[in-house]
Amino acid sequence: MLQFFTAADGTRLAYKDQGSGLPLLCLSGLTRTMGDFDYLQPHLPPLRLIRMDYRGRGASGHSGAHSYTVVQEAADALALLDHLGLPQAAILGTSRGGMIGMYLASIAKPRLLGLCLNDVGPVIEKQGLSRIFDYLGRNPAAKTHAELAEKLPSLMAGFSNVPPARWLQEAQLHYHPTPDGLRITYDPALRQAFLAAMGGGEINLWPLFDACAGLPLALLRGENSDLLSVQTADEMRRRRPDMLFASIPHRAHIPFLDEGESLALIRAFLARL
Repeated sequence: MLQFFTAADGTRLAYKDQGSGLPLLCLSGLTRTMGDFDYLQPHLPPLRLIRMDYRGRGASGHSGAHSYTVVQEAADALALLDHLGLPQAAILGTSRGGMIGMYLASIAKPRLLGLCLNDVGPVIEKQGLSRIFDYLGRNPAAKTHAELAEKLPSLMAGFSNVPPARWLQEAQLHYHPTPDGLRITYDPALRQAFLAAMGGGEINLWPLFDACAGLPLALLRGENSDLLSVQTADEMRRRRPDMLFASIPHRAHIPFLDEGESLALIRAFLARL
């Protein structure tokens, strides 16, 4: 069931809190919602699954481009844990969510039980950023979910062996139907926030990754990812030889998380906790 809490600045944020046991906070991608983890949920062992929509996404309130930052979203994640009375949680972070997880390791490591990164690391490849820039804040030309699902295989380079039913699920998850066609599920002002962040020059994120020292760590990489390079993944593994790692075949950015290789790694990560 969808629930809400209010952030310090008055923004209403949506979340789901299901199950009991080990708390696993799932943080989604840049333009995504808590639906990012719908495919994974049925395959998880018994635990407490916590998901949230960042401000400006999904069912959460819009608060303006200036507030759509990793720093603010990390503060919101901590505020959710506080709201739930949880001193600690493990984090599964997809893309943007992994960046938030690494940032939390640098500012609030005692709150983290471990961090699992889904196709993200300390170096974000320019090719991947350019691809995001092309679609960010724009509604698709397709008028219906079915029409978009037919187009997604050609639009999503690097993905193969994906059944048509999954592309339809993706279309339904990430776009709202309206009489005028499909609409994005996030504030279009997110594009301004993205441009502002990119305009600030390159940022060295390796200190955030190194801040994860001592935490159980895992990394998933889509074998065809244009956002996380093989070289960056290799360096992450060199710095953390104990980090669990899996390359997910037939996937680019981002793996769906219900692939056999993804599930095996996530389960191994949870077992370490």
